[in-house]
Amino acid sequence: MKYFLLAGLLLPAAGRAAAPAPLSARLDKVGLTFTLGADGRPGYAVTYGAKPVVTLSRLGLAFADGKGFDGPMALTGSEVTDVDDSWQPVWGEVKTIRNHYRQLRVHLRQAAAPGRLLDVVFRVFGDGVGFRYEVPAQPNLAYFTVQDELTEFNMAGDHRAFWIPGDYDSNEYAYTTSRLSAVNTTPIAAIQEKAPATRVQTPLMLKSADGLYINIHEAALVNYPALYLNVDTGNFHLTSQLVPDATGTGAKAYLQAPEHTPWRTIVVSDQATEVLASKLILNLNEPSKLADTGWIRPQKFVGVWWEMQTGRATWNYADTSNIKLAGTNWNKLKTNGRHGATTANVKRYIDFAARHHIAGVLVEGWNVGWEDWANNWKEDVFDFVTPYPDFDVDALQAYAAGKGVQLIMHHETSSSVANYERRQDAAYRFMQAHGYHAVKTGYVGRIIPRGEHHDGQMMVNHYVRTARQTADHQLMVDMHEAVRPTGLHRTYPNWLACEAARGNEFNAFSEGNPPEHETILPFTRLMGGPMDYTPGIFRLQGYNAAVPTRRVHTTLAKQLALYVTMYSPLQMAADLPENYEQHLDAFQFIEDVPVDWDDTRIVAAEPGDYLTVVRRAKGTGAWYLGSITDENARQQPVKLDFLDPGRRYEATVYADGPGADWQKNPAAYRITRQVVRRNATLQLQLAPGGGAAVSFKPLPQ
Repeated sequence: MKYFLLAGLLLPAAGRAAAPAPLSARLDKVGLTFTLGADGRPGYAVTYGAKPVVTLSRLGLAFADGKGFDGPMALTGSEVTDVDDSWQPVWGEVKTIRNHYRQLRVHLRQAAAPGRLLDVVFRVFGDGVGFRYEVPAQPNLAYFTVQDELTEFNMAGDHRAFWIPGDYDSNEYAYTTSRLSAVNTTPIAAIQEKAPATRVQTPLMLKSADGLYINIHEAALVNYPALYLNVDTGNFHLTSQLVPDATGTGAKAYLQAPEHTPWRTIVVSDQATEVLASKLILNLNEPSKLADTGWIRPQKFVGVWWEMQTGRATWNYADTSNIKLAGTNWNKLKTNGRHGATTANVKRYIDFAARHHIAGVLVEGWNVGWEDWANNWKEDVFDFVTPYPDFDVDALQAYAAGKGVQLIMHHETSSSVANYERRQDAAYRFMQAHGYHAVKTGYVGRIIPRGEHHDGQMMVNHYVRTARQTADHQLMVDMHEAVRPTGLHRTYPNWLACEAARGNEFNAFSEGNPPEHETILPFTRLMGGPMDYTPGIFRLQGYNAAVPTRRVHTTLAKQLALYVTMYSPLQMAADLPENYEQHLDAFQFIEDVPVDWDDTRIVAAEPGDYLTVVRRAKGTGAWYLGSITDENARQQPVKLDFLDPGRRYEATVYADGPGADWQKNPAAYRITRQVVRRNATLQLQLAPGGGAAVSFKPLPQ
């Protein structure tokens, strides 16, 4: 570990007419410049080699009392520090992560009374920049309300952008690819109150005409609302938009000094593969706060879920509506005959998991309340401890344990967060008492307390508290409909995954996800952390009797490849057991592929077009490859130089079959085997909307 203090600097006070000289920091090709203009307003710029990444852009915070850090400011000093160390994640894509950056800390003081103090901290990495505002303890500032953040990201041109609308409550949109000048979210204006037509979400992926790949997001989002971006389509300037609270005053964050904001992150490279390999966001998060992590185990799982998504079964037990949970005698209600979470049906999934060495079984719809849960803005819906009459908690606990399988709890809150927080401790104690080690939470609907948003400060704090509280009970957690991740799984490694994007489920009940969708998500949503995408659908069409034309927009081989390209330590084999039973030769890849890795190599990538990734299984010499494409067929050569020298490997290739096409022939696949060495090259043929998955298992010497 190395820490070097390179420079300490006192600069002219506010009374000087001339603006102070710019401050700078550089690491490899990435350069950062901080300036204080003649008007006293702070700004910054970022370059990559000789190319501009962010041109001169404003910095600052506006407070509700009008005395914020929006200028004029005086520069009172600065320090530059180098850090170069490494750390090992509890789980992840690589065994060891290098943390190498040059830090520039800038000390500012308001030029006018009351002379409040602010630090702006920049960290320059070899693949980008992170910066945040730090408000130190000081006599003139204790409690304060952030009304707006003034951070800008001014782009040097009309870049190609991969974006979704800036909806404060949902990120489940298909991506639009357009120039910044063409960003227009008008189609969802009716969903959002006072939503500008040019507000987009982060992570925002950009590609410049001169070949730079630029990703804008945030890291370590704690006690602060999520960051959105308003796009100036004429000048290509991006300005910060924070999610407001429920008061209607426009307030965004209620803070107390000393305090700091999340990091604003800019990942940049002239290689798309290097953007995906970046660990900048993880490095900006704090180390694990958990003293004991031995109980955290990444895993695959199956579950009672897809049959509800496709209309074959229901979450609710009874054919009744508008039932009040309190005082209802559920044993006297007549079942609708289509309830999915029955004891017998769950045993069927447990049996399948046990036969195929799948560690977990998720069960949704096990607890009372589903008859009257969604879109009613109702506070008391679920109690998280009362099962339906046809779900025998104790019997299933014993049955699963006898098969070596663990059940995964489901807590749908219907966004009644006030109700869930009252009941969380009892719910987690119930889980512990019945052998559950992981929980999937859900936040469908409008938030209670009413008027709050999924991505506001109140809910951000709820998600973090939930990660802490589940950790206190030694429970792993997977959050759905939550704010998009910002690397906090480093700090709370029991927080295995989130949804926070348009997942595979949209193929069940909507027009579906376009073939390019899975080639964009790694450059956007997954930049902040793993996603529970629920891959592995084998019956690709005809699965919804009510809408027989509905289909998954991939080939079967691509569904296998997603287990490698869509990184998560929690991977679901999402289809029904009977659909897997018809293709057990292909299911073998799902059974084999790990969820925790020692090494990851991004072989080829282009957002919206294609992606090829290889990963080395933790603690073994086996490698696994996933390669996917958009709607276009491709030939993807893969050099096998990642394999160990002198070793032979059996490569099992799960590829698109002759005539495969996501529209015309999605289920066509073929499996071949060959012995390979590191000097070989595989030629993968990817069908339209297709992919390939490969396992490389070392042979005896």
